Amino acid sequence: MKNIFRLLLLFPLWMLGGCQDFTTLEKDPNRPVNAPASLVFNGVLNDMYNVVNAGSAWGDKARWNQYYCSNYNYYATNEYSWTTTDFSFFTLKNVIKMEEEAKRAGLAEQNPYSALGKFFRAYFFDDMTKRVGDIPMTDALKGLEATTPKYDSQKAVYVQILKWLDSSNDDLAALITKGDKNLAGDIYLGNDLKKWQKVINSFKMRVLINLSSKSTDSDLQVKQRFAEMLANPAKFPLQSSMSDNLQYTFNTFNKYPRNPSNFGFNATRENMAKTYVDLLVARKDPRIFAVAEPAEAKINAGLKVTDFDAYVGASSGEDLADMSTKVLKGQYSFQKRSRYYSNDVGEALFIIGYPELCFNVAEGINRGWATGDAASWYKKGIEASMSHYGISETATLSTYLDGSLVKYAGNDETGLKQIVTQKYIAFFQNSGLEAFYNQRRTGIPTFLTGVGTGNSSRIPKRWQYPATERTTNTSNYSSALSTQFAGKDDVNDLMWLLK
Repeated sequence: MKNIFRLLLLFPLWMLGGCQDFTTLEKDPNRPVNAPASLVFNGVLNDMYNVVNAGSAWGDKARWNQYYCSNYNYYATNEYSWTTTDFSFFTLKNVIKMEEEAKRAGLAEQNPYSALGKFFRAYFFDDMTKRVGDIPMTDALKGLEATTPKYDSQKAVYVQILKWLDSSNDDLAALITKGDKNLAGDIYLGNDLKKWQKVINSFKMRVLINLSSKSTDSDLQVKQRFAEMLANPAKFPLQSSMSDNLQYTFNTFNKYPRNPSNFGFNATRENMAKTYVDLLVARKDPRIFAVAEPAEAKINAGLKVTDFDAYVGASSGEDLADMSTKVLKGQYSFQKRSRYYSNDVGEALFIIGYPELCFNVAEGINRGWATGDAASWYKKGIEASMSHYGISETATLSTYLDGSLVKYAGNDETGLKQIVTQKYIAFFQNSGLEAFYNQRRTGIPTFLTGVGTGNSSRIPKRWQYPATERTTNTSNYSSALSTQFAGKDDVNDLMWLLK
């Protein structure tokens, strides 16, 4: 009876608990649903490296850029065995969350986070479309409102990207004029809106150059936009030195990919690639001494460390077993281990760098998109890249710039090839797949192929769409393939950007 009485006393309390709002009960107090905009912003910045640029220093991307080769099959090959890629919609959802949190904290409609949010959209949508072609954009990120988002054409994506970049630039200009200081959590540029504005416009230059095959399109207005930017530097400030680089700086917690702790793991399982090394050797480029070691067999044959001919790269298309045998015989150069394994911090990795900006401006002028001194921009790009390796002696630079293969030939095809070649050299271990995208666009430099690169000795042009598109967005995925690639999801097909 006592137990029954106790249950009767507890019964009303249980009933009261049962009347609570289920939306309250389903919330987990240990999992916050809000975070400061600065914290979300910080995560998005890390994703620019982790999602887009991870591996650009001594990883898959560097091999696909043909800067170095793997000579040990157990860990990696040099094949372009591309299948599906990933989309960055998770990061873009965080961009939306960042903007929401900024407004929830009381910031105005126009604020640093909303301005940079437009840039992030442009950046990540550009990365995604360059990989595959048409992508979901207009209907993307709508959640339950559009669970199967339709695809936008690649052209429509780029029209929108350019709009986002212009709007981001305008917003930042207004915020800078007001002296807005509401940005925090910036691991790249110290919350400096002026530097962010330069980065955004330099990125816009990258986008315009990557649209070179569409320079006459009336909707994109590539040439007109390029000329407008050069003619109005007050409205469109650009990066002006290496101090303006958007770059990832490593530390003892996030170590440089090559460091003392993994010396024994990969220091001799990788060697330099012929595509890159031959360009430096032919031009007597002092950067070769900074990034590579001479081949042991060449030194044994009497050459010196300072002899350019002592540096030898392997063809990325070489059979990997043959490459491994030649490495054991000392016939190929390794990465300069005293540089890349000396400490945990290594060197900064450019995401959007000043040298690239210089070459992009030089290329646009060379193509006749605007008036200007292409030779000057070309020279500044080379000098900026050299400075990254500590090469700044006037005599050394002067001798190099006057070399027969380096001295600017003028605004013609030869000059264009010089600009794109030097951009490729400057991209070494930086900026993710930009070296590959520029080669895909121009054919410069010639990438080496063979049994070692797979894919029937072809360099692929794209990746396949994420597997989730086939399973959860089947109709729109199939329609996009039909529109672009005759129904195939083939890595060797040309997207609109390349036609």
